Amino acid sequence: MQDYRRLDVWRRGRELALAIYRLTEGFPRSETFGLVSQMRRSAVSVVSNIAEGASRGSDREFARFIRYALGSAAELECQLDLCHQLGYVSQTAVASASNILDHVKAMLLNLDRRL
Repeated sequence: MQDYRRLDVWRRGRELALAIYRLTEGFPRSETFGLVSQMRRSAVSVVSNIAEGASRGSDREFARFIRYALGSAAELECQLDLCHQLGYVSQTAVASASNILDHVKAMLLNLDRRL
């Protein structure tokens, strides 16, 4: 078991979650229980799965949760595209969040390979 807070991928994932919360603050109220909720849950799921996996007793279990985090990251990628297509955020805002997301995904893939 390791302290997830010491993992660079968790720290970067936390940065992603905070960016998504800020990004979705300006969405229409009609999306509060739709896209806003989905995007926030996906972003939080990334860091939560890293934390849960790190607390497991084996690399095999940790890898399983890293793959869950990758799935949540893929969901978020799709949702970022949707919110831009719907006109809720600018291309610049999406690009900024996507840059963080791409970095987190790369880190997760590397970690999964090592485990």
